[in-house]
Amino acid sequence: MNLEDFRNTPFRMQDLSSVFPNCANLKMKAKRLEYDGDIIRLKKGLYVASPLTSRMELSPFLLANHIYGPSYVSMQTALRYYGFIPEAVYSVQSMTTGVARDYENTVGTFNYIHVPARYYNIGVTMKESTGATFMIATPEKALCDLMVFTPNLNLRFQTSMRDYLEDDIRFDMDALLNFDLDIIKDCAEVSRKKTMLNQLIKFIENERNI
Repeated sequence: MNLEDFRNTPFRMQDLSSVFPNCANLKMKAKRLEYDGDIIRLKKGLYVASPLTSRMELSPFLLANHIYGPSYVSMQTALRYYGFIPEAVYSVQSMTTGVARDYENTVGTFNYIHVPARYYNIGVTMKESTGATFMIATPEKALCDLMVFTPNLNLRFQTSMRDYLEDDIRFDMDALLNFDLDIIKDCAEVSRKKTMLNQLIKFIENERNI
């Protein structure tokens, strides 16, 4: 086995023993490989082969799933991925049932927001990009996550909902017409911001009737 066999999937330090079976000190070996640019350290004990080694593009979303979990990519990061908001997002935002944490490495910044377990599994899907398969929120769940876990956001009226979507996050309003309202309803049932998500459902229904 060679380092490039790891492709662009993160691996643990002990996994290096399959590449260097006679190495007596994997920690020192990992440091040398990192210094030489063969691997990239994502966090303590977790690495990924560099693109020069693997000949594959890194997938920040796949890395996010591995750096801290269980987790799935969401909020502005997912909405930008789907093309529903125009602004660039400079960190990878994920939801987790674990404690909220932030990680920073040479690849980028990774933010993890805590969500309750009963809310976590709603509206999560698998996508494939750059030779990697990763967990990401559906568009409906990503928008719910953004609204529910943005501090001090409380959209109680239809006018404020429109202002938020059109002006604050510049959401593609046409995309709302194809949203699966059942996902939003499921989120609302277990969310601490049920009233606001119900306002979102009402807003989408009104848009469809125009």
